[in-house]
Amino acid sequence: MSGEMTQGCPPTPEARAAQRARTLARPGLEAVRVKGRLRANKWLLLRRITQLGILALFLAGPWFGWWIVKGNLSSSLTLGVLPLTDPYLLAQSLAAGHVPYKDALLGGAIVLAFYLLFGGRLFCAWVCPVNLVTDAAAWLRRRLGIKGGKTPSAWTRYWLLGFTLVASAATGSIAWEWVNPVSMLHRGLIFGFGLAWGIVLAVFLYDLLFASRGWCGHVCPVGAFYGLLGKTALIRVTADQRRACDDCMDCFAVCPEPQVIRPALKAVGQAHPLILDKDCTSCGRCIDVCGKDVFRLTTRFDRSES
Repeated sequence: MSGEMTQGCPPTPEARAAQRARTLARPGLEAVRVKGRLRANKWLLLRRITQLGILALFLAGPWFGWWIVKGNLSSSLTLGVLPLTDPYLLAQSLAAGHVPYKDALLGGAIVLAFYLLFGGRLFCAWVCPVNLVTDAAAWLRRRLGIKGGKTPSAWTRYWLLGFTLVASAATGSIAWEWVNPVSMLHRGLIFGFGLAWGIVLAVFLYDLLFASRGWCGHVCPVGAFYGLLGKTALIRVTADQRRACDDCMDCFAVCPEPQVIRPALKAVGQAHPLILDKDCTSCGRCIDVCGKDVFRLTTRFDRSES
Protein backbone atom coordinates (compact mmCIF):
# COMPACT_ATOMS: atom_id res chain seq x y z
CA MET A 1 0.00 0.00 0.00
CA SER A 2 2.73 2.47 0.96
CA GLY A 3 4.58 1.70 -2.28
CA GLU A 4 1.42 2.45 -4.32
CA MET A 5 0.87 5.71 -2.43
CA THR A 6 4.44 6.79 -3.00
CA GLN A 7 4.17 5.98 -6.66
CA GLY A 8 1.02 8.08 -7.01
CA CYS A 9 2.38 11.11 -5.12
CA PRO A 10 3.66 14.12 -7.06
CA PRO A 11 7.45 14.46 -7.11
CA THR A 12 9.04 16.39 -4.28
CA PRO A 13 10.82 19.72 -4.96
CA GLU A 14 14.13 17.90 -4.43
CA ALA A 15 13.19 15.27 -7.01
CA ARG A 16 12.09 17.91 -9.50
CA ALA A 17 15.36 19.80 -8.97
CA ALA A 18 17.37 16.62 -9.52
CA GLN A 19 15.42 15.86 -12.70
CA ARG A 20 15.94 19.43 -13.91
CA ALA A 21 19.69 19.15 -13.29
CA ARG A 22 19.81 15.94 -15.32
CA THR A 23 17.89 17.61 -18.15
CA LEU A 24 20.13 20.70 -18.20
CA ALA A 25 23.17 18.42 -18.38
CA ARG A 26 21.81 17.13 -21.69
CA PRO A 27 19.67 19.90 -23.25
CA GLY A 28 17.80 19.01 -26.40
CA LEU A 29 16.63 15.53 -25.41
CA GLU A 30 13.01 16.44 -26.10
CA ALA A 31 14.01 17.93 -29.46
CA VAL A 32 15.76 14.67 -30.39
CA ARG A 33 12.65 12.72 -29.42
CA VAL A 34 10.29 15.00 -31.34
CA LYS A 35 12.39 15.98 -34.37
CA GLY A 36 14.97 13.23 -34.62
CA ARG A 37 18.70 13.46 -33.91
CA LEU A 38 19.68 14.93 -37.27
CA ARG A 39 17.14 17.78 -37.26
CA ALA A 40 17.80 18.45 -33.58
CA ASN A 41 21.46 19.10 -34.45
CA LYS A 42 21.07 20.58 -37.94
CA TRP A 43 22.54 24.01 -37.29
CA LEU A 44 25.34 22.58 -35.15
CA LEU A 45 26.33 20.20 -37.96
CA LEU A 46 26.21 22.98 -40.55
CA ARG A 47 28.47 25.12 -38.36
CA ARG A 48 30.97 22.32 -37.86
CA ILE A 49 31.06 21.63 -41.61
CA THR A 50 31.63 25.33 -42.27
CA GLN A 51 34.34 25.73 -39.62
CA LEU A 52 36.21 22.59 -40.62
CA GLY A 53 35.77 23.39 -44.31
CA ILE A 54 37.35 26.83 -43.86
CA LEU A 55 40.21 25.28 -41.89
CA ALA A 56 40.68 22.69 -44.64
CA LEU A 57 40.97 25.42 -47.28
CA PHE A 58 43.79 27.08 -45.33
CA LEU A 59 45.56 23.81 -44.54
CA ALA A 60 45.29 22.28 -48.02
CA GLY A 61 48.30 24.32 -49.18
CA PRO A 62 50.80 23.58 -46.39
CA TRP A 63 49.66 19.97 -46.03
CA PHE A 64 49.01 18.88 -49.63
CA GLY A 65 50.32 21.65 -51.85
CA TRP A 66 46.83 22.70 -53.03
CA TRP A 67 47.05 26.48 -52.61
CA ILE A 68 43.38 27.42 -52.78
CA VAL A 69 43.78 29.95 -49.97
CA LYS A 70 47.09 31.43 -48.86
CA GLY A 71 47.48 32.98 -45.42
CA ASN A 72 45.23 32.67 -42.39
CA LEU A 73 42.08 34.21 -40.92
CA SER A 74 43.95 37.45 -40.24
CA SER A 75 44.90 38.00 -43.87
CA SER A 76 44.50 35.75 -46.90
CA LEU A 77 44.38 35.56 -50.67
CA THR A 78 41.87 33.19 -52.29
CA LEU A 79 42.70 31.70 -55.71
CA GLY A 80 45.29 34.42 -56.15
CA VAL A 81 42.51 36.96 -56.71
CA LEU A 82 40.35 37.69 -53.66
CA PRO A 83 42.09 39.43 -50.73
CA LEU A 84 40.46 39.16 -47.30
CA THR A 85 41.74 40.97 -44.22
CA ASP A 86 40.48 40.91 -40.64
CA PRO A 87 39.29 44.50 -39.99
CA TYR A 88 40.29 44.17 -36.32
CA LEU A 89 43.84 43.37 -37.42
CA LEU A 90 43.66 46.33 -39.80
CA ALA A 91 42.53 48.62 -36.95
CA GLN A 92 45.51 47.52 -34.84
CA SER A 93 47.84 48.06 -37.79
CA LEU A 94 46.54 51.59 -38.30
CA ALA A 95 46.82 52.28 -34.55
CA ALA A 96 50.43 51.10 -34.71
CA GLY A 97 51.15 53.67 -37.41
CA HIS A 98 51.55 51.20 -40.25
CA VAL A 99 50.23 52.09 -43.69
CA PRO A 100 48.53 48.91 -45.03
CA TYR A 101 48.95 47.74 -48.61
CA LYS A 102 46.14 48.47 -51.01
CA ASP A 103 45.13 44.79 -51.11
CA ALA A 104 44.92 44.72 -47.31
CA LEU A 105 42.62 47.74 -47.30
CA LEU A 106 40.45 46.20 -50.02
CA GLY A 107 40.33 42.88 -48.15
CA GLY A 108 39.38 44.65 -44.93
CA ALA A 109 36.61 46.57 -46.69
CA ILE A 110 35.18 43.33 -48.14
CA VAL A 111 35.15 41.55 -44.78
CA LEU A 112 33.79 44.61 -42.98
CA ALA A 113 30.93 44.98 -45.48
CA PHE A 114 30.03 41.28 -45.18
CA TYR A 115 29.79 41.29 -41.40
CA LEU A 116 28.01 44.65 -41.24
CA LEU A 117 25.38 43.19 -43.56
CA PHE A 118 25.00 39.68 -42.17
CA GLY A 119 26.12 39.97 -38.54
CA GLY A 120 29.50 40.40 -36.90
CA ARG A 121 29.17 37.54 -34.44
CA LEU A 122 28.68 35.14 -37.34
CA PHE A 123 32.47 35.09 -37.31
CA CYS A 124 32.47 33.68 -33.77
CA ALA A 125 29.96 30.89 -34.40
CA TRP A 126 30.62 29.96 -38.03
CA VAL A 127 34.28 30.77 -38.76
CA CYS A 128 36.45 31.01 -35.64
CA PRO A 129 38.15 27.65 -34.90
CA VAL A 130 38.44 28.49 -31.19
CA ASN A 131 34.65 28.10 -31.08
CA LEU A 132 35.24 24.34 -31.36
CA VAL A 133 37.35 24.53 -28.20
CA THR A 134 34.92 26.64 -26.17
CA ASP A 135 31.90 24.59 -27.30
CA ALA A 136 33.70 21.44 -26.15
CA ALA A 137 34.41 23.03 -22.78
CA ALA A 138 30.74 24.09 -22.40
CA TRP A 139 29.54 20.59 -23.31
CA LEU A 140 31.89 18.93 -20.81
CA ARG A 141 31.03 21.47 -18.11
CA ARG A 142 27.33 20.58 -18.46
CA ARG A 143 28.02 16.85 -18.43
CA LEU A 144 30.21 17.08 -15.34
CA GLY A 145 27.68 19.34 -13.63
CA ILE A 146 30.27 22.02 -12.86
CA LYS A 147 28.56 25.06 -11.38
CA GLY A 148 29.59 28.50 -10.28
CA GLY A 149 32.92 30.12 -11.01
CA LYS A 150 33.78 33.78 -11.28
CA THR A 151 32.58 35.19 -14.59
CA PRO A 152 34.03 38.61 -15.41
CA SER A 153 31.88 41.52 -16.48
CA ALA A 154 30.67 41.45 -20.08
CA TRP A 155 32.43 44.81 -20.42
CA THR A 156 35.80 43.12 -19.90
CA ARG A 157 36.11 42.22 -23.59
CA TYR A 158 35.48 45.85 -24.59
CA TRP A 159 38.11 47.11 -22.16
CA LEU A 160 40.51 44.53 -23.59
CA LEU A 161 39.58 45.59 -27.13
CA GLY A 162 40.47 49.19 -26.29
CA PHE A 163 43.65 48.10 -24.53
CA THR A 164 44.89 46.15 -27.58
CA LEU A 165 44.45 49.24 -29.76
CA VAL A 166 46.29 51.42 -27.22
CA ALA A 167 49.02 48.77 -26.89
CA SER A 168 49.37 48.64 -30.67
CA ALA A 169 49.79 52.42 -30.77
CA ALA A 170 52.32 52.34 -27.90
CA THR A 171 54.43 49.47 -29.24
CA GLY A 172 54.10 50.01 -32.98
CA SER A 173 53.04 46.38 -33.36
CA ILE A 174 49.83 44.41 -33.79
CA ALA A 175 49.50 43.73 -30.07
CA TRP A 176 46.76 41.09 -29.96
CA GLU A 177 48.68 38.80 -32.33
CA TRP A 178 51.17 38.14 -29.53
CA VAL A 179 48.59 35.94 -27.77
CA ASN A 180 45.71 35.52 -30.25
CA PRO A 181 44.42 31.92 -29.80
CA VAL A 182 42.97 31.91 -33.35
CA SER A 183 46.32 32.66 -34.97
CA MET A 184 48.14 30.31 -32.62
CA LEU A 185 45.73 27.49 -33.42
CA HIS A 186 46.34 28.02 -37.15
CA ARG A 187 50.12 28.12 -36.72
CA GLY A 188 50.00 25.10 -34.45
CA LEU A 189 48.12 23.01 -37.03
CA ILE A 190 50.67 23.92 -39.70
CA PHE A 191 53.97 23.99 -37.82
CA GLY A 192 53.24 21.94 -34.69
CA PHE A 193 51.84 23.34 -31.51
CA GLY A 194 54.44 24.09 -28.83
CA LEU A 195 53.33 27.28 -27.03
CA ALA A 196 50.07 27.30 -29.01
CA TRP A 197 48.99 24.18 -27.12
CA GLY A 198 49.31 26.12 -23.87
CA ILE A 199 47.20 29.05 -25.09
CA VAL A 200 44.43 26.86 -26.53
CA LEU A 201 44.45 24.60 -23.45
CA ALA A 202 44.23 27.66 -21.19
CA VAL A 203 41.11 28.85 -23.04
CA PHE A 204 39.55 25.37 -22.71
CA LEU A 205 40.32 25.07 -18.99
CA TYR A 206 39.16 28.62 -18.28
CA ASP A 207 35.73 27.91 -19.79
CA LEU A 208 35.53 24.46 -18.21
CA LEU A 209 36.60 25.23 -14.66
CA PHE A 210 36.37 28.95 -14.00
CA ALA A 211 33.70 30.70 -16.09
CA SER A 212 30.92 29.24 -18.20
CA ARG A 213 31.33 30.62 -21.74
CA GLY A 214 33.87 32.97 -20.18
CA TRP A 215 36.28 33.36 -23.07
CA CYS A 216 33.91 34.13 -25.96
CA GLY A 217 31.27 35.87 -23.90
CA HIS A 218 33.40 37.98 -21.59
CA VAL A 219 37.07 38.13 -22.55
CA CYS A 220 37.80 37.78 -26.26
CA PRO A 221 38.37 41.21 -27.89
CA VAL A 222 37.81 39.72 -31.35
CA GLY A 223 34.24 38.84 -30.36
CA ALA A 224 33.82 42.32 -28.91
CA PHE A 225 34.97 43.90 -32.16
CA TYR A 226 32.70 41.79 -34.34
CA GLY A 227 29.82 42.32 -31.93
CA LEU A 228 30.06 46.05 -32.61
CA LEU A 229 29.53 45.25 -36.29
CA GLY A 230 26.35 43.31 -35.53
CA LYS A 231 24.00 46.12 -34.50
CA THR A 232 22.44 46.52 -37.95
CA ALA A 233 22.86 42.94 -39.18
CA LEU A 234 20.33 41.46 -41.57
CA ILE A 235 20.34 37.87 -40.27
CA ARG A 236 18.41 37.41 -37.02
CA VAL A 237 16.80 34.70 -34.90
CA THR A 238 13.14 35.09 -33.98
CA ALA A 239 11.09 33.47 -31.22
CA ASP A 240 7.90 33.91 -33.19
CA GLN A 241 6.35 30.74 -31.67
CA ARG A 242 7.08 31.90 -28.12
CA ARG A 243 3.52 31.12 -27.00
CA ALA A 244 4.48 27.45 -27.32
CA CYS A 245 7.43 27.83 -24.89
CA ASP A 246 7.18 25.47 -21.91
CA ASP A 247 10.09 27.06 -19.99
CA CYS A 248 12.33 24.01 -20.34
CA MET A 249 15.37 26.37 -20.43
CA ASP A 250 17.24 24.24 -22.98
CA CYS A 251 17.81 27.28 -25.20
CA PHE A 252 19.41 29.17 -22.30
CA ALA A 253 21.59 26.15 -21.48
CA VAL A 254 23.17 25.96 -24.95
CA CYS A 255 23.25 29.62 -25.98
CA PRO A 256 26.77 31.15 -25.89
CA GLU A 257 25.17 34.52 -25.05
CA PRO A 258 22.03 33.52 -23.09
CA GLN A 259 21.20 37.10 -22.09
CA VAL A 260 20.11 37.82 -25.69
CA ILE A 261 17.17 35.39 -25.53
CA ARG A 262 14.98 36.75 -22.73
CA PRO A 263 13.84 40.05 -24.32
CA ALA A 264 12.51 38.24 -27.39
CA LEU A 265 11.23 35.09 -25.71
CA LYS A 266 9.59 36.72 -22.68
CA ALA A 267 8.77 40.16 -24.17
CA VAL A 268 11.02 41.92 -21.67
CA GLY A 269 11.61 45.47 -22.85
CA GLN A 270 10.29 44.79 -26.34
CA ALA A 271 7.02 43.61 -27.84
CA HIS A 272 8.28 41.80 -30.94
CA PRO A 273 9.93 38.33 -30.84
CA LEU A 274 13.09 39.23 -32.81
CA ILE A 275 16.50 38.86 -31.15
CA LEU A 276 18.21 42.14 -31.98
CA ASP A 277 21.05 42.06 -29.46
CA LYS A 278 24.41 42.65 -31.19
CA ASP A 279 25.95 39.77 -29.24
CA CYS A 280 23.70 37.08 -30.75
CA THR A 281 25.98 34.80 -32.78
CA SER A 282 23.18 33.34 -34.96
CA CYS A 283 24.60 29.91 -34.15
CA GLY A 284 21.18 28.27 -34.37
CA ARG A 285 21.54 26.11 -31.26
CA CYS A 286 18.35 27.52 -29.73
CA ILE A 287 16.57 26.40 -32.91
CA ASP A 288 18.12 22.93 -32.68
CA VAL A 289 17.35 22.12 -29.04
CA CYS A 290 13.81 23.48 -28.87
CA GLY A 291 11.30 20.65 -29.10
CA LYS A 292 8.48 23.18 -29.57
CA ASP A 293 10.09 24.89 -32.60
CA VAL A 294 9.86 28.26 -30.87
CA PHE A 295 12.83 29.71 -32.80
CA ARG A 296 13.77 30.09 -36.45
CA LEU A 297 16.25 32.04 -38.55
CA THR A 298 14.91 35.07 -40.41
CA THR A 299 15.76 38.72 -41.17
CA ARG A 300 15.59 41.85 -39.03
CA PHE A 301 12.51 43.00 -40.97
CA ASP A 302 10.40 40.00 -39.87
CA ARG A 303 8.84 41.00 -36.55
CA SER A 304 5.67 38.95 -36.85
CA GLU A 305 4.51 36.54 -34.19
CA SER A 306 2.53 33.37 -34.87
